[in-house]
Amino acid sequence: MAEQTMTNQEICLAMLRDSDRDRYLASLLSPPDKRAALVALYAFNAELAKIRDLVHEPLPGEVRMQYWRDLLEGSAHGSTEANPVAAELLSAIETHRLPRQTLVDMIESRIFDLYDDPMESRTSLEGYAGETASALIQLASLVLSPEDAAKSADAAGHAGVAQAISGMLLLMPLHRHRGQVYIPLEILSATGLDRDSFIAGADKTRISAAIEAFAGLGRDHLAKAQKAVIPPSVFPAFLPATLAGPVLAGAQRVGAALFDRPLQQPQWRRQLGMTFSLMRKKI
Repeated sequence: MAEQTMTNQEICLAMLRDSDRDRYLASLLSPPDKRAALVALYAFNAELAKIRDLVHEPLPGEVRMQYWRDLLEGSAHGSTEANPVAAELLSAIETHRLPRQTLVDMIESRIFDLYDDPMESRTSLEGYAGETASALIQLASLVLSPEDAAKSADAAGHAGVAQAISGMLLLMPLHRHRGQVYIPLEILSATGLDRDSFIAGADKTRISAAIEAFAGLGRDHLAKAQKAVIPPSVFPAFLPATLAGPVLAGAQRVGAALFDRPLQQPQWRRQLGMTFSLMRKKI
């Protein structure tokens, strides 16, 4: 029997299933006629997110980032057909008239991940989240309904920050092992810490206070997103952000203990939570 060839969309979906299970599940809950473009966007985001895991030094990571920048700016080297994510992304951009500059800005912000520089302030953090997680929600909203996407821009901004902070909390043990700290220095300073003392991990009380404040910032943004307007037509774009609440609340509850116990809920609970959120159209 001849081996069946997978389509680019199927390849992207399989990659997403392995690298970003929450957005994989969210894409399956989205309208079938929009799924290909959403999967392409989410797979592109996953490709950027994993670059730090693939390189030992920042420069090779920047080279990988440059590949995507060249692709979006129309100066890619070679055929894009050899890269299923690239081919699907370009198709989504053309089909749904997505703004390329937003995707380029996402790449630029992700360069921060390649280095161990501290996040200076809340403003810096919110800017980073705005150009990554929030931008992805807004791009997905454009795919789902160009007419309604603008109405949910405020919600996307706040939901993206909440989602980004929850993701940083989930990855905090890995980040600390690498020497990365995403908690803004002004929050660390307010709790009597700096980057080095946070990474050292000795002062559990102050570290717990910093984590609680960081998670609290995420909950503040989540509350604002919940009060903002989200047209039902674009709600599927917000599905991954609906999982932020339990993570943020859990981090505030356990503090420094998150380095020793997982915050992530089981997959079945996350899938059920997104399904109920979709039914209620509420984050």
